[in-house]
Amino acid sequence: MFLVLLVCGLVVALLVVGLVVFALRRRLIQRSGGTFDCSLRWDVTEERDPSGKGWVYGVARYSGDEIAWFRVFSYAPRPKRILERSAIEVLERRSPEGEEELALLSDSVIQGCLVGGIRLELAMSEDALTGFLAWLEAAPPGQRVNVA
Repeated sequence: MFLVLLVCGLVVALLVVGLVVFALRRRLIQRSGGTFDCSLRWDVTEERDPSGKGWVYGVARYSGDEIAWFRVFSYAPRPKRILERSAIEVLERRSPEGEEELALLSDSVIQGCLVGGIRLELAMSEDALTGFLAWLEAAPPGQRVNVA
C-alpha cells in the first residue's frame, strides 16, 4: 500500500513540476513584451482547406526585424519559427471557414503570407493583425516590404 501511495505521489509531483515549468516558459517568452497569440499553419497549398488540419496554437513575439513564433504546448526554450520582416509578403486576409472555426480562437482572422517562397497562414485577433501589418509597414527605409 505504501508503494502505491509513493508512486501516486511521485506522479502528481511530476505533473505539478511539469505545469510549473510550462507556465514559467510562457512567462519568460512574454517577459520582454511585444507578444500576441498567433496560430500558424505552415506550407499551405493554394486551395483552401477548411478542415482545420495543420493549425498549431502559438505565441509570437516581435524582436527587432523578426517575429519569433513559439508553440504554446512545448517545453522548448527556442522559437519554432523565425519570420524576418524583409522575407514576409502579405497575401489575402479571410475569416475562418468550416472546422477552422473550431480549431482557432473565437475572434481570429486568417492572414495569408509568403515567406521565402513558402506559403503560410497566421490566425490572430483583429487587433493583433493591425499591429502585425503596422510592424511590417514600419520597416526601415530601403527595405523591401510588400503589404498589399
